[in-house]
Amino acid sequence: MDDVSDVDIDVGRFKYVLIAVTDPKTRVTKHIVRGYIRCHFHGDIVDEVEPQLNRLKLTYDCVGGGRIVHNVEEKTILIFGYSQGFGKADHSIASKILKEHYKDYESITWSDEGY
Repeated sequence: MDDVSDVDIDVGRFKYVLIAVTDPKTRVTKHIVRGYIRCHFHGDIVDEVEPQLNRLKLTYDCVGGGRIVHNVEEKTILIFGYSQGFGKADHSIASKILKEHYKDYESITWSDEGY
């Protein structure tokens, strides 16, 4: 599980997914946040993450998605919206993971509003 980063996101405005990753040997599960500007659909993000998880023999479940606005200069992240294919991610979980990763950020917030 240590080989899988908790966060891998771009800068700007993009779609994101929250994925529950499980090690079948230890039965330990953790959530990871992934989001890339180049991916036009939430499923495209999962498709990019899948080869690494398969190579590490980890199982996974995309538990939802949304959108992120990531501003590096202002050190802010806004999480909102939902995925039509996977449903709305629990943004509070994504926010907690991002706050752990970006400890020096001024603001990491989420909202259930918007698309």
